[in-house]
Amino acid sequence: MKTVIIVGMGEIGSVFARGFLRCGYRVIPVTRQQSFDELDAQDLASAELLLIAVGEEAMSDVLRQVPDSLRDRVCLLQNELLPDDWKAADIQQPSVISVWFEKKKGMDSQVIIPSPVFGPHAKQLADALAAVDIPTRILTNEEQLLFELVLKNLYILSSNICGLRTAGDVAALWRDHPSLARSVAAEIIQLQQAMTGQIFSEERLLLALQSAVDGDPQHKCMGRSAPPTPAPGFATRAQLRPETAATGTTGA
Repeated sequence: MKTVIIVGMGEIGSVFARGFLRCGYRVIPVTRQQSFDELDAQDLASAELLLIAVGEEAMSDVLRQVPDSLRDRVCLLQNELLPDDWKAADIQQPSVISVWFEKKKGMDSQVIIPSPVFGPHAKQLADALAAVDIPTRILTNEEQLLFELVLKNLYILSSNICGLRTAGDVAALWRDHPSLARSVAAEIIQLQQAMTGQIFSEERLLLALQSAVDGDPQHKCMGRSAPPTPAPGFATRAQLRPETAATGTTGA
């Protein structure tokens, strides 16, 4: 039987687990109380994918502990993600999905726009989400992926930063405070360019951002917040360096 290992069984990880089960996979969950060392050697050898579904605060710690046998099967879905994040852990070619659906406890998944996905296991990820009626778009190259990651970062950061002043939803932000929104967005794009060493079309990014706003106009500017939680068998960066602890995890 096809096997997938999912590290982190929160709301988003559970959506993928359900999708893979419907596609006929055996799903092996790794919870906060476990580590890779506790997995059966046969399971590690047979797994087709390793989906890292922990929060942003725990991702780097988890990636550093990925067994060598699984490093070419890593799949990532975190927000605020850029290539340096996985290259720092010597993960060379992961499959990456920019998640554009929201899942809250006790509620069905809410799709904003189709989630773009790229990498060796893009089709498996897309098939798993299709099995639970969540649309995706399979990308064809790394340039497209980088654009999509920057777009997601732009959406999250601009709405949350502007939300500190405006509150409300994303539609009201761009309708009632366009100067503020564009000014903050321009600075975020500059930062993303500095972080990636690439130049992006501001016009193209803002057009794509508008599509996301239109996909869920009532999405709150402040997103959602949750206290950082430890990854399976690992400490979060907040626990290692309490003075730099983030206030929470923000997502679409």
